[in-house]
Amino acid sequence: PAGGAMSAAREALRRVFGFDDFKPGQDDVVEAVLAGADVLAVMPTGGGKSLCYQLPAVVRGGLTVVVSPLIALMRDQVSQLATMGVAAGCVNSHNPPGENRRVGRAARDGALRLLYAAPERLAQPETAAFLKRCGVDRLAIDEAHCVSQWGHDFRPEYLQLRELRAALGGPQTIAFTATADAATRDDIEARLFDAPPRRFVMGFDRPNLRLAMAAKNGADGQIARFVAAREGESGIVYCGTRRRAEELAAALRGAGRDAVAYHAGLPDGERAAAQDRFLREDGVVAVATVAFGMGIDKPDVRFVCHADMPENIESWYQEIGRAGRDGLPADTLTLYGVGDMARRRGHIRESGDDDRIRVATHRFDALVALCEARVCRRRTLLAYFGEASEPCGNCDLCIDGVATVDGTEDARKAMSAVARTGQRFATGHLIALLRGERAGRIVEYGHDRLPTFGVGKDRSAKYWRAVFRQLYAAGCLDMDIVRFGRWRLTEAGRRVLRGAERFEMRADVLDRGRDGRRTPKPPPPPTAPADEPLLGALKARRRALAEAQGVPAYVVFADRTLIEMAGRKPRSRAEMAELHGVGEKKLERYAAPFLETIAAHAA
Repeated sequence: PAGGAMSAAREALRRVFGFDDFKPGQDDVVEAVLAGADVLAVMPTGGGKSLCYQLPAVVRGGLTVVVSPLIALMRDQVSQLATMGVAAGCVNSHNPPGENRRVGRAARDGALRLLYAAPERLAQPETAAFLKRCGVDRLAIDEAHCVSQWGHDFRPEYLQLRELRAALGGPQTIAFTATADAATRDDIEARLFDAPPRRFVMGFDRPNLRLAMAAKNGADGQIARFVAAREGESGIVYCGTRRRAEELAAALRGAGRDAVAYHAGLPDGERAAAQDRFLREDGVVAVATVAFGMGIDKPDVRFVCHADMPENIESWYQEIGRAGRDGLPADTLTLYGVGDMARRRGHIRESGDDDRIRVATHRFDALVALCEARVCRRRTLLAYFGEASEPCGNCDLCIDGVATVDGTEDARKAMSAVARTGQRFATGHLIALLRGERAGRIVEYGHDRLPTFGVGKDRSAKYWRAVFRQLYAAGCLDMDIVRFGRWRLTEAGRRVLRGAERFEMRADVLDRGRDGRRTPKPPPPPTAPADEPLLGALKARRRALAEAQGVPAYVVFADRTLIEMAGRKPRSRAEMAELHGVGEKKLERYAAPFLETIAAHAA
């Protein structure tokens, strides 16, 4: 019965994983998985996706095959599960000799609960045949947006997972992703499932992340100041090119920061060493291209900075989501400029067929609109994913504000063009209409006879593009991304169009000669215990234990656990068992050394 299974799940949650309760939404997904349903779950980074397939594997038994895109992520999750006493393994090309055979024997003998593998390996016929002999109870697909042609990290190998599912006899399938808009969710469902799965969309908000964006104005100096304000914290700086990543890493090292460069052009050993240092050591800054990060499970990344504009809003959100996975405050800064926009649009024009170019253009436009938002960034961001939000108080616009001008008249002209053309046209056509250009299909559709034809001829096309972005960012217009980027009026837009409300526009966007932005203030540091020296001693003990075991420090204990430990100062195993993230096996393995450190500090 479902009730009995959930009781067992809650008991295992505390005993094995050391958690007192589920995060919001986790219990609904776990209950559906335990009931045997196919599931598509969209959960924010740090929302606990992995637990939703790991916990049922512990409770129900059998074999769960986990599709994971990165070897580093597989290894970290297997290491973490081992410290909890859960039988897990991964097969990949980087394993030591004999390790893949050992894991394969354990799977064949029924001794393994979770088996991690990359989609490329699972696409091999011999792998599917072997797994069919083992008997697979559940197929868990991580980073499921990779299967979608509309997703931001499309990987063709993921397209073969439906064939794998059929070859394995149609096991229960559970797919997870952190960033997927409605079009991507529909595409994932069509490509992975034979029948509609149970869908869970938990929300996209990460309230612990401070959002900030700034126009480039001496970008290297902006980045240096941002990183310097976060001394001793782990962070990621994303760059648009390999050369830029290497140069910026060198500059940060010259300024005294422990920074490593990471990109796909580095020798394998050097690239692996950089990632290993970032994962295992405290305070390392990874300066990287987007080749770095997907699946990185390091919970205590305190900041993410984009030195150059990302490809689209989903990529940006996935990348900043690598900060603050432990739920503690983390900071983000995204720099953007006209040059970035031109380069990205150039890449898009070379990206493939017309449909792909069209969708990529609309998604990039959504990111530009977020950069140019005049009100709460989180509100603009969540509106893109179909969620409503009040002003967050934790973004640069809420904190610092921005200079605005009355743009009501031009906003009404733009929205009148949308309305009078039946809400069926995209930006280019509407701008031609406003500027009185008899180009494209303006004459064919008779739009040169509309009252709005030419009412904006005194403004440039660039100006009108900014107006449409501002209206989108403010929630007055909505865009159908997949269907040709058509603009549609929202209720907020109708109020402005009727003259019931004014519309304010950002002055710095309309006049590039002025920059109304200020460098965002650094956020307050994460809430820390009063006893900072003890926290330092606990981190040193954690580092020593992790190095001895050859695992990242957070595999021993996450920062959140150490902060709680430094604040509460447990004196016995029973008191330590009450801390977040301390399950039975971790208590058995680590209670003695950490209690010893606490006692020595008190002496």
